[in-house]
Amino acid sequence: MNIDQAKAIAIVEILARLGIHPKRTAADKLLYLSPVRKEKTPSFWVYTKTNRWHDYGDGRGGDPVDFASAYLQFTRESHTISDALRWIGNMGVASHDIAPVHRPHDQLINNDSPLMLKSKKQIQHVGLIHYLDKRGIPHNIARRHLKELRVHNTRTNKYFTALGFPNEEGGFELRNPFFKGCLRPKAISFIRGKIPKPEGIHLFEGFMDYLSAITQLRGNGLADDAIILNSLSCLKQAIAYMQNYGYRVAYSWMDNDEAGAKATTLLTEFCQTQADLRHTPMNKVYTPHKDVNAWHMHQLKLTL
Repeated sequence: MNIDQAKAIAIVEILARLGIHPKRTAADKLLYLSPVRKEKTPSFWVYTKTNRWHDYGDGRGGDPVDFASAYLQFTRESHTISDALRWIGNMGVASHDIAPVHRPHDQLINNDSPLMLKSKKQIQHVGLIHYLDKRGIPHNIARRHLKELRVHNTRTNKYFTALGFPNEEGGFELRNPFFKGCLRPKAISFIRGKIPKPEGIHLFEGFMDYLSAITQLRGNGLADDAIILNSLSCLKQAIAYMQNYGYRVAYSWMDNDEAGAKATTLLTEFCQTQADLRHTPMNKVYTPHKDVNAWHMHQLKLTL
């Protein structure tokens, strides 16, 4: 995609594909909460006649390429013009289409969750620390990636505390010994590797699998980038991050079950559409266990 092609794509379409919708509309402009910084009062205007945007909160604005660069910078991604063009193409034009993958117990993505975040802090709750111990996740690694969240269920008017793992859209995966869910929006989590522009990308189903893998590496982290799907239903989001990026190897750490096998097949098919991208499933590392965390717990002789 060249610059002229990118500038012809409607900014409102890009925002819609990100799941971002206007708070107010007028004849030729729409008002949003800024997607390029944190704010509580909407001040981000998109002008539909000129296909330009202006964030009155910090004075920035421009065309779709400028927006893509600002958004990538806000999400801590590389944000050169080339990165912006690739990202726009992946988001709205050249996205590899895949069939959705679900498990029977997966939560469907919706916007009417009764869960509301009340507070966020470093992990201190004894029950959560004990839960991490039983999963084999060291406290220093957990505190690097997780927060302790206080959550209000507005439907039952009850409160609970859970581990929170952030995703790329401002949501959190939630876990405690008695609950597994998420604070919307549902999305993947992307973690940069230790080396810039790595040749590899690792894909994990859940954050416990990812934390287990880096624990096995003595907490040193991966040299390559990593994507945590948080749900197989988010596989298409991961594809957009990988398409035309220049990765040479995609390592998948899917569950050893029917849904995991289907996701592995879809990743193989996607990699075959990319120049010089090889797919390497890692399931043999943790067979016969269901997933990476189950294998990790077995290595440490732990049980829930």
